[in-house]
Amino acid sequence: MYQNILRHPGPTPIPKKVELAMAQNMISHRSEEFTRLYQETTERVKTIFGTKQDIMLLPSGGTAALEAAVANTASAGDEVVVVTIGAFGDYFVSICEKHGLNVHKLEKGWGEACTKEELADFLKPLSNIKAVFATYNETSTGILNPVEQLAEAVHEHSDALFIVDGVSCIGGAPAEMDKWGIDILVTGSQKALMLPPGLALAAVSERAWRVIEANRTTVYYLDLLSYREWAAKSMTPNTPAISLIMGLSAVCDLIEEEGGFSKTVKRHEVMKNMVREAMKALSIELLADDEYASPTLTTIRTPKGLDLSVFLTHLKKKYHLDFAGGLGQLQGKVFRFGHMGYCFPSDILQAVSLMEAGLQDFSYPFESGAGVKAAQNVFLSSIQK
Repeated sequence: MYQNILRHPGPTPIPKKVELAMAQNMISHRSEEFTRLYQETTERVKTIFGTKQDIMLLPSGGTAALEAAVANTASAGDEVVVVTIGAFGDYFVSICEKHGLNVHKLEKGWGEACTKEELADFLKPLSNIKAVFATYNETSTGILNPVEQLAEAVHEHSDALFIVDGVSCIGGAPAEMDKWGIDILVTGSQKALMLPPGLALAAVSERAWRVIEANRTTVYYLDLLSYREWAAKSMTPNTPAISLIMGLSAVCDLIEEEGGFSKTVKRHEVMKNMVREAMKALSIELLADDEYASPTLTTIRTPKGLDLSVFLTHLKKKYHLDFAGGLGQLQGKVFRFGHMGYCFPSDILQAVSLMEAGLQDFSYPFESGAGVKAAQNVFLSSIQK
């Protein structure tokens, strides 16, 4: 039985150390053992978020954390801005509209980032904006929004909160929540954090807490004030995903063993460049420009002359190499190469090599080994620095 080589933008492969941590004997979520686990683990995760604020753990997918950010900060009729550059920016729009918010949508083309100047110009004629929502890493396009600069635009041209979806990059991309002026930052467990789905993480600024305290929310399960109250006791208001929190502790161990989070970020940058240079060497077009390319996934256009669905099915069936297809308006036009979390340069070389084998099966014209060589050169250059 061959092992599936999962190169998706989530869920992602799980390290053996994390699997073993999650297989520990179950404990009560109201026990001393759990409060110690909760306190120690959330404290260690703060480095990944770049914050001194408490990290709250929700037993849910990342979508629930996005909805919590919306429902706790704004009420029906409030004016908000959503920056959307793809499918998951549209996700934020849908959540806001579902809660009856008056949404001003700043929409960019799929494959483009939003700049500080564009957001500033969009905000200038608006007033009474309660919050600005943006996606840090757009999973459908492989674009990394310049959220540090977007935060500057928000705070220079409004009194709004700046709320960021970091689901597909936190743990693999730089994050300085406090320094950049992000008011709420959320993520999910199944991507760069190397865990199975089922755990969401959120951090809230002091400024955002004041807004939440004054906001009349109707949510119960996603009430962040309740999570804050219980976090003070190193617990959660409802039954948490205990095994996943055990696994999260092991994830923190792995990051420390790598040499700290800065080294983890550097590894993701190296893998991004390996994939991009490999595709360029194979004359396969990329969706994102280098300036805004994601460090956790690369969106790749269909190789010329190939039927993408047939090609991806062939790669998975013959070589057990599993890429993700496109979403929304990019479906059938691109595929997504995930390189986040428990992924290393050797995995990139393996995937590119198998992809080359698949291209040969379809008589795609290229110099054999060109992609592998280009990726290898990036890797060798990185370890010589």
